Amino acid sequence: MRKTLAIALCALFLGASFTSCREEKKTEKEELIDEMKAEGADIKVKKDGDETKIKMETEDKEVKIKEEDGETKIKVDTDD
Repeated sequence: MRKTLAIALCALFLGASFTSCREEKKTEKEELIDEMKAEGADIKVKKDGDETKIKMETEDKEVKIKEEDGETKIKVDTDD
C-alpha cells in the first residue's frame, strides 16, 4: 500500500512539473506588439468603450490593430 502511494505521488509530482513548464503560444497580436516594440516603434493606444485601437509605426512599417466585440482586425503596411 505504501509503495503504490509513494509511486502515485511521484508520478503526480513529475507530471505536474512537466506540464507546468510548457510555454504558452502567443497570439498574432502579442507577437506583432513585441516585434514592433523591439524595433522601437511609436505606439498609440486609444480606447472608446469596448473598442480598442492600437497604432504602431516605424520608419518602414505601420501596424494597426482594432479590437471590437471580441473580434480582432490586424492591418500591416510596409514601405518597400
